[in-house]
Amino acid sequence: MNDDVPKVTDDLWTVMSTATAVRRYRAEPVSDEVLERCLLAASWAPSGGNGQPWRFVVLESVELRSLITSAAQKTWEVMKDFYKLPEVADGADDPKSRTLQTMAEHMRVGGGAPRLVLFCVQPQRGTTELQQAGSIFPAVQNFLLAARAQGLGAAITLWQDACAPELREMVGIPDDWKIATLLTVGWPKGRHHRVRRKPLPGAAALDQWGQPWQRTQ
Repeated sequence: MNDDVPKVTDDLWTVMSTATAVRRYRAEPVSDEVLERCLLAASWAPSGGNGQPWRFVVLESVELRSLITSAAQKTWEVMKDFYKLPEVADGADDPKSRTLQTMAEHMRVGGGAPRLVLFCVQPQRGTTELQQAGSIFPAVQNFLLAARAQGLGAAITLWQDACAPELREMVGIPDDWKIATLLTVGWPKGRHHRVRRKPLPGAAALDQWGQPWQRTQ
């Protein structure tokens, strides 16, 4: 694939305002060409000193997928216990029940998602963990936006935490690299919809922490 900017189906504002986390996928495969556009977009992200201290690992093997599935299911059990999540009644259709059903399905399927991409970062000397994140999560966001622009859905997970030693060994991740996150990717079941966020004055301020942002001109 060349470095030409790939054609997308929506303008940037539409893509950003509808790039929700998508956790339910159709069985339809995601081609290497489509995935490569997302990886290319990730590689265009900014990083500290333009060091590009990242590695994007596409997980395909049966062994790796099985490991991720086990980790996802283990994570779900931990989450249910920690957050005291209720069992969802059959046929329940309220928003909370639908969310729990989607989360449960996502983690039950685990490594069976159409595509899995691991994002890793090599810490730069003298940087804090938060500063290190600034050199990998812009790449994650670029990937997510490129996925949405092509009609894909994706979700950030932390399942790798439940299998980190085995995953590092199987993938061959060097000791001086950190795993930032694992993305699941696929063609969504259902439609994309607008993100639900608090009104801007609740997120932005002007000069003072307690002074909500408002346009002055």
